[in-house]
Formats: sequence, C-alpha cells, structure tokens
Amino acid sequence: VDKDALDSQVKDRKIQEAAERARNEQLATEMKRNDKIMCMLEERQKNEIRNINKAITEFQKNFQKPETRREFDLYDPQALKKDRPARLSDSDPRCTASGLQKFMGEDLNYDQRMKFQKEQFREWSLQQQRDWKNALADKKFADDLYDKNRIALDQKTMEQQRKEEQNRRAVCAATKDFNRIQAAELVERKKLEKYQKMKDDTDEISNLLKGDLLSENPEQAVSSFGRHRVITDRWKGMSQDQLMAIRCSQQQQVLEKQRLKEEEQQRDAEWDRQSLQAARAQLVLERHQQRQNRERRRALDSINTELAQEQKSKNIYLKEEAYSNFPTDQYYAQFNTTSR
Repeated sequence: VDKDALDSQVKDRKIQEAAERARNEQLATEMKRNDKIMCMLEERQKNEIRNINKAITEFQKNFQKPETRREFDLYDPQALKKDRPARLSDSDPRCTASGLQKFMGEDLNYDQRMKFQKEQFREWSLQQQRDWKNALADKKFADDLYDKNRIALDQKTMEQQRKEEQNRRAVCAATKDFNRIQAAELVERKKLEKYQKMKDDTDEISNLLKGDLLSENPEQAVSSFGRHRVITDRWKGMSQDQLMAIRCSQQQQVLEKQRLKEEEQQRDAEWDRQSLQAARAQLVLERHQQRQNRERRRALDSINTELAQEQKSKNIYLKEEAYSNFPTDQYYAQFNTTSR
C-alpha cells in the first residue's frame, strides 16, 4: 500500500472539504444579510402603506364628511328636524284658502342652491386633484425606492454568482489535479497487480507440476483419520493390491453363498421329505378313519333295520290283537240310565 499517496489523498480531501465549508459559510452569511435587507424593505413598505392609509383616513375624516356630500340631503337623519314645518300656526300666511303649501314647479331658493352646489362641486374637484397628485407622488416615490432596492439586490446577486463561479473553477481545477493523480496511481497499481498475478500464476503452475495432484501419488489421498479412509477430491483410485484383496473377498463371498445355497437346498429337500411322509401318514389315518366310519354306519344300519322290524311287528300286534275289540252301542247305552 502506498502510504504517501493515501496521505496525499486525505490531505486533498480535507482541503476540498475546508473550501466547501468556507463556501457554504459565505453563502449562509450572504443569505442572512439578504434576508435582513428584504425584511427591512418589507417593514419599510408596510410602514409607508400604513402611513398612506392613515393619511387617507384623516383626509376623509377632515375634508370628506358626510355633511359635505352632494347627496347628503337625501339620507340626512336630521332632515325632518332641520326642515321647516309645513304649518307653523293658524295665522301662517302659507296656509291659503285652498290649503296647499306649495305648488308644483315652484323653487324659491333655486339660485342660492345652485350657487352653493357649484361652489361645493368646485371645492370637491380641487380636492380630488390635490389627492390625485399626492397619490401619484407617493406612488412614484415607492416605485423609485423599489427600483433602487431591486438594482442593489441584482448587483449583490451578480457579485455572489461571480464568487461562486470562481469557487467552482477552483474546485474543478483541484478535482482535475486529484483525478490526474488518481489515474497515475491506478496505472501504477494495475502494473503491480499484473506483475503479482503473473508471479502467482507461475508459482501455481510450478506447484501443480511438482505437486502430488498431477503426479497421482496415492499417499495424498490418505485421510488424517486413518489409512482406511480417503479424501475424495484427491483419490485417484485403488491400487492393484487393494483390487486383488477385493477380488479375493468377492470370491470368498461367492463360495460362502454357494455353500449357504446348498445347505438351504438340503434343508428344503429334508423338509419336502418330511412333508411327504406326514402327508402319507395323514392319508393312511384318513383311510382308517373312513373304514371305521363305514363299519359303524353298517352296524348302525343293521340296528335300525332290527328296530324297524320290531316296530312293524308291534304295530301289527296292536292293530290286529290289542285294538281289535271295539265298543258297541250297547256299551254306550248303559251310561246315564240312573240318577247317580
């Protein structure tokens, strides 16, 4: 590992972070100052609007009273109190014989009223002109102030953009130098890795050629748990001695199997012979039993024949001799002849 290169990278990274931190702090300071200026301008504008509204209210209160309006006489709440009654007394000269107070079309105060209205209209016009001029002057002053503030803000913005561009160029230059150094280090690292890889490949090929894997040494497959166990990924097969031992064992197993098969055949033959003898004895026994059954059946048949003859003889005796004396009518007539 190249410690100097890593230290240089760490140092460049710290310088870059410090520059970025300073730039962020400068931007934050500028933003705070701009926010403060904007707040002051907004507060000033609010105060000016408040003063203008206050002046308008004072003007309306002092010079635009309801009593000075042209149509005030139409909605004056004190109109009836101020007006002269149509009839003051019975001797009022206005009370004529016809009882009419005023005829249609009469206007006794027309000249004075028209003169007063014209004078009042002239005063209103002059006041409106003065108010309009004052409003225009205030608007012009506010526009000029807004333009000045806007120009100052634009100048500050341009200055800030110029500083940001300078910082960006400095960062780009530092990044370019850093990338160039990184590229050189990468090329050098690739060379070292290529050399190390070639060396490792050469060592690996040499080890494989000289090792037990390609030489097929049977000892390499012997397990550390005993020679009777092998390592499967290194085992290259059994030796001739092992194969001969296996063949001998298989031959012995074949002979043993044949011996067991012969013994089993002998047992089966003996079992068949005994089964045949048992079957013959059973057959003889069954025949003897059948012979005895026939003799017993023959004896039973002779006994049954004798019993049948005896029964037949007894029936003939009873029918012909014992039951031959039948009762007559005279025998039945002797019953129920007396009171007893």
